[in-house]
Amino acid sequence: MAGSARRSGAFGYFEVTHDITKYCKAKVFEHIGKRTPIAIRFSTVAGESGSADTVRDPRGFAMKFYTEEGIWDLVGNNTPIFFIRDAILFPSFIHSQKRNPQTHLKDPDMVWDFWSLRPESLHQVSFMFSDRGIPDGHRHMNGYGSHTFKLINAHGKAVYCKFHAKTDQGIKNLSVEEAGRLACTDPDYGLRDLYNAIANGNCPSWTFYIQVMTFEEAEKFPFNPFDVTKVWPHKCYPLIPVGKLVLNRNPVNYFAEVEQIAFDPSNMPPGIEPSPDKMLQGRLFSYPDTHRHRLGPNYLQIPVNCPYRTRVANYQRDGPMCVSDNQGGAPNYYPNSFTGPEDQPNLKESRMSVACCDVQRFNSENEDNVSQVRVFYTKVLKEDERQRLCENIASHLKDAQHFIQKKAVKNFTDVHPKYGAHIQALLDKYNAEAGKQDAIRTYTQSTPHTSAKERSNL
Repeated sequence: MAGSARRSGAFGYFEVTHDITKYCKAKVFEHIGKRTPIAIRFSTVAGESGSADTVRDPRGFAMKFYTEEGIWDLVGNNTPIFFIRDAILFPSFIHSQKRNPQTHLKDPDMVWDFWSLRPESLHQVSFMFSDRGIPDGHRHMNGYGSHTFKLINAHGKAVYCKFHAKTDQGIKNLSVEEAGRLACTDPDYGLRDLYNAIANGNCPSWTFYIQVMTFEEAEKFPFNPFDVTKVWPHKCYPLIPVGKLVLNRNPVNYFAEVEQIAFDPSNMPPGIEPSPDKMLQGRLFSYPDTHRHRLGPNYLQIPVNCPYRTRVANYQRDGPMCVSDNQGGAPNYYPNSFTGPEDQPNLKESRMSVACCDVQRFNSENEDNVSQVRVFYTKVLKEDERQRLCENIASHLKDAQHFIQKKAVKNFTDVHPKYGAHIQALLDKYNAEAGKQDAIRTYTQSTPHTSAKERSNL
């Protein structure tokens, strides 16, 4: 996540264990046994620097591959889905998770008002309030590219794909009670666990997989295959093993190598390209923009962000905080008759055909937001897990205003009647216990300024 404040990180390598060159020409996958240096940063979304590692929050799982063709940044999360599918909503989503602009407190009204008005968030909300919402440190959770990408092989044939990193340590989560205890006694629990494990030689690893979908399959897919609020069913698109991610080195200096590391989803080597995923398209430009603000215009010259296995040669020069040789005396204009870099037609992005359609801004709010959530609730979770899911949601939703509670419960009921009814029963209990005591609200529902009598005379 761009600008995530609560960060941990480590370094290691990616090793290819299975041949996928029939799908992708990127040299990182060139042959079995090939190793590429990597960095992985773990982070929280809503947490600030100094916040606890054990809060209920999605975890950023950002992977940087230092390939000989340049940097490849796979900037994902520990969930295969996300809250929204349209990047235009991303700033508002982040604002809703942060602090109230007046009280400077975390505000359940903001959180649940946004979620209840955007029902595509149901899948991620259900995942986050399940047991997996509080992973037991960073070593015991999966990582996902989440978005749909394109892979192109040496013959120019393209397929769509998703990336998965499955923990080899096994999935482990913290109970609400244990997470609360650790937040008080060891708020740096995740950072400490990762650092100590590597320092003691217990190097964590993840098995790297892809899912593949042809363009023809995408045309016939029952829903939008680029919708990041949904998953591709594994029974239709099975996981294909690719390699191993291993972390075996701690940072030498936290600020230099973790605080200053910057991930750009737009950093892709030849053979890996973006899909029409709207959220991904928005992140392609928003993340570099954030880094230029946070770290300066030459943030890519910071050693941890440099493609040190190759040399940058372009016409972007000068600017504050230039710490390299600035490409010496090489020409700084194009075209030129001297030694400046030239066009590389073989690195051109793959051609993409667009069928007859309208290029327009569409509101995707009402696309199917419940079918996959229903499967998650009824088939993936066991009964005790469903109980805890509803309890976790109700214990957080209870602090929102009643009209927001009703909107949220309506959405959960749309997923499954028992889902909504269980949450409502718990809310009724909480609301009865609260009585007339209520938090001070800075937001109130807007009401018409004219009375009913006045409106009748209009």
